[in-house]
Amino acid sequence: MGVVVDTIATFALVSLYYALYVEPGASKSAAFGEEAAAYWSTTEGLIATLLLGSLGTIIGGFYAAYKAGTLEMKHGALVGIGSIILGLLLQPGAEESMFPEWFFALSAAAAIPAGALGGFFAEMFKGASSAAGGGGRMQPKP
Repeated sequence: MGVVVDTIATFALVSLYYALYVEPGASKSAAFGEEAAAYWSTTEGLIATLLLGSLGTIIGGFYAAYKAGTLEMKHGALVGIGSIILGLLLQPGAEESMFPEWFFALSAAAAIPAGALGGFFAEMFKGASSAAGGGGRMQPKP
């Protein structure tokens, strides 16, 4: 489920970035059109895609780790692995790819640490919410 959240978050972030920053006033679906392809193949577009994709993986890792409730960083890292596998399955043939090979290598290298970071955030959030759940009061020892 974390990989699904990762994918949805990444598509939403890319759409919002394109509609709000690159071409203000454009529809969110314009981020995946023919005219947007020229932007995404530029250096700025590649960096934005890498950062937004990593942020989506952090969100997916957080979700999976929070739902698991234990071994949070490992569950987050598994989302990164799933993201790599999904990326390889969705990658077009070598002749059709608009991204350079180094971009795919860098994306794959960033996916597992990003997912694990999301798991770490879930572990921190769980610890902070359980500490606040007691109302901040010390309980007397029996």
